[in-house]
Amino acid sequence: MRKIGLGVGAVAVVVAGAFAVTLLGSGPAAPEPGGCAHIERVEEGAAYRALDCAAADANVRVAKVVDDASQCPTGGAPYTVFTRSTTLCLMPNFVEGACYQGDRTSGMKKVECTTARAIRVAGVTREPVECANGKKLTYVEPSVTFCLVPASDMR
Repeated sequence: MRKIGLGVGAVAVVVAGAFAVTLLGSGPAAPEPGGCAHIERVEEGAAYRALDCAAADANVRVAKVVDDASQCPTGGAPYTVFTRSTTLCLMPNFVEGACYQGDRTSGMKKVECTTARAIRVAGVTREPVECANGKKLTYVEPSVTFCLVPASDMR
């Protein structure tokens, strides 16, 4: 009799949990423009993990959510395309003053500015501009320009 009571109690907890998930929403929210994440190459292709944009390992920002990769904006630096249940047009989540280096698994990763071949983000503007040294990445949607310099030039 006690085993039946425990079984009924367990079923009640599962049903109540399912009901709460239905009322409160199921799972994480879908990616939205302006949201950030960490993407990296894995055996099955690529892994996407939503993060706060201030997180040290948030390496991309969602520029646009589209139905097809051909709908990603053109006319500036190329967007990284990530497709699973939705298609995301991604751009770097560069922070002014921080340094980055190319990485085989995650594209770009934040590093110490003393790291060999690191680049430093000298400026971030919300419009197309010319950078002092001419090295820049400009994205058209949302409009943002990253001015870049070799980190070794800033020492």
